[in-house]
Amino acid sequence: MPRPLLSTLASLTILLASPVAASAPAEPTAHDALAALEARVAAIGFRLTTANAAWCPDRQAQFGWIWGDPRLYGAAQRAAARAAYGASDADAPYIAAAAPGSPAASVGFGVGIAVATVNGIAIAVPEDGDPFARITALEKRLAALPPGAAAEIGGPDGQRATLVPVAGCVSDFRVEARDKAAGAADGRLVLISAGLARFAANDDELAAAVAHELAHNVLRHRARLDAAGVDRGLMKQFGRNARLFRQTEVEADRLSVWLLAGAGYDPGAAVRFWTAFGQREGRPLFQAGTHPRWQDRVEALSVEAAVIAAERAAGETLRPPLIGNPPPLE
Repeated sequence: MPRPLLSTLASLTILLASPVAASAPAEPTAHDALAALEARVAAIGFRLTTANAAWCPDRQAQFGWIWGDPRLYGAAQRAAARAAYGASDADAPYIAAAAPGSPAASVGFGVGIAVATVNGIAIAVPEDGDPFARITALEKRLAALPPGAAAEIGGPDGQRATLVPVAGCVSDFRVEARDKAAGAADGRLVLISAGLARFAANDDELAAAVAHELAHNVLRHRARLDAAGVDRGLMKQFGRNARLFRQTEVEADRLSVWLLAGAGYDPGAAVRFWTAFGQREGRPLFQAGTHPRWQDRVEALSVEAAVIAAERAAGETLRPPLIGNPPPLE
């Protein structure tokens, strides 16, 4: 039987007057913004590493995720951070982002889920005060797994999920919660600051910044510079040290354009991004010794983009420079 009209109106009035119905959506927090940037970098990193796997001499298992940890935040911030990722109260690393179409996104063990074990082995690291220690241990363990072999990750409450990673270029990815626009690569990890991610006009330009750092790892620049005996301290800006660092920056720029093309991004995005980055206000002057002038970088990037366009027009297979036989650092 239909409800009486007065009863229906009364119920509707109560509903409209209720705090739940009248309340506005919560304002995004800084943690929400960081989570969104991590999602973008996870997607770009997975695409760049897996699409270019055939070009990379060193490969690892790629799952398509970025990791978070409640220990990265003070006690007052942990509740807000957990809410941004939908993470539980467990004191364990959690999945902060999963790239679309990746193994990490293929199961229900998604963003916010805490992970306590890998293949039945607990994640345990020394209490050395490094808030990233557990994430680093987890990244290294997962990267060492064979691509194509099933891996089981377990949550603190007994959840289990099996994922099959795919082969990709060596690198894990992390977004640093700082405003300074900067990136770094240490041989196994690519670090992108939140400021750098926000500076990029779109995902193609963000991919250009990520590809530059990835190129450092593909070309083993950290190991090659160490073998050359460079000074990473105050003398980094002078003489032979500066010249060798500048050489690695030129190499990373050149290869980055090819990594963009190999992953289906616009190679010209590198030219646009580094033009804008070179012209930005407040750019540091202390990198003048270790980095080329931005105008020179843009010119070199344009040359590589033109070579790619010519090879594609001729129907040739793309063959990226430097990977097979990089020049010595001397």
